Amino acid sequence: MKIEAEWMRGGTSKCWVFEAGHLGEGTSLDALLPRVFGSPDSRQIDGVGGATSTTSKAMILHRPDDEGIDVDFTFAQVGIEEAAVDWGSNCGNCSAVVGLYAIEKGWVVPGGDVTRIVTRNTNTGQVIVQRVATPAGALPIVPDAQMPGVPFPGYRVGLGFQDPAGKTTGALLPTGSATDTITAGGTRWTVSMVDAGAPVVIVRAEDLGLDPARYESWLPGVELQLDTLDQIRRQAAVRMGLAATTASAARAIPKLAVAAAPAPAGSSPAEAEASDLNVMMLSMGRPHPALAITGSIALTLAARTPGTVLHQMTGGTQGAALKLRTPAGVLETWTEENDGGVLVGVDRTARTIATTVIHLPEALGNAAEEALAGATR
Repeated sequence: MKIEAEWMRGGTSKCWVFEAGHLGEGTSLDALLPRVFGSPDSRQIDGVGGATSTTSKAMILHRPDDEGIDVDFTFAQVGIEEAAVDWGSNCGNCSAVVGLYAIEKGWVVPGGDVTRIVTRNTNTGQVIVQRVATPAGALPIVPDAQMPGVPFPGYRVGLGFQDPAGKTTGALLPTGSATDTITAGGTRWTVSMVDAGAPVVIVRAEDLGLDPARYESWLPGVELQLDTLDQIRRQAAVRMGLAATTASAARAIPKLAVAAAPAPAGSSPAEAEASDLNVMMLSMGRPHPALAITGSIALTLAARTPGTVLHQMTGGTQGAALKLRTPAGVLETWTEENDGGVLVGVDRTARTIATTVIHLPEALGNAAEEALAGATR
């Protein structure tokens, strides 16, 4: 009734990391993970979940036979108040733990000052080229890389999403249009729906009555309109082909981003940190404390696509980097050519918090333990 796991921080998220062989093929993860995390319960008091969308996550890793891929991984967003698992998307922040795990477990041998690990997310088929800082061919004894939204350092991990457009729906613009109109809450909303890294629907902050010059005031304004924003998000799910009906739309996708062009430099102390866009994203129905990395990939390509609401905000003048202001600080994405394609990425940090054995509930534990015993014989 025990299972081995690592507790790791990736970017601004925490996740439990399991090797597929430790879970066993005969175990239903849809039943196992909610019970292990302590769901359904808003506190997840009888499990390992952190009771927030950014801390109720799991990564399941295995080593594939493909020569070009070092690690395959599957992301699970575990429900908190529901005993459910959403497999419909990836988590970019938690993706940062995969390369680090591979080095720490000896799956990949470090080489040079930066070690390249090619990973593949099985939820979406997305290839993510990870670059882990390994000065002198090894992880630093003490991690020293910093990032916005995390008070302590970790190991630096660059995440490059290889040709990310359309991995979930088949097209960068799933509806075929750069902008669309959605009616929700008795109002018509002009939005852009983009699929890159993850499907995202983008709403203009001004349309919600939010002041672009007072980003610090957005949170209460967004929280007052969560019901309307969820209506927009669910309608976008149908338009993007992610759900047959609004009622059946998953909570994790599409993500929803509220965005505006920043106020002119110097207009207020809060705008002292330069950015190309001000963004607030919703995750599992609540404002995200930072920014979903998969969502930042979508926003980056949206800003480069003529006709989208983000392209109108930026004027399409941004260079290789795009600076996104988030509640946790400014996040910078980058774009570069790679083997005839394009990498769209961002730098994160990651760290292992604990190596542990999780004790499983009796009913689930017996099946999992038998499967694990068979896998290790």
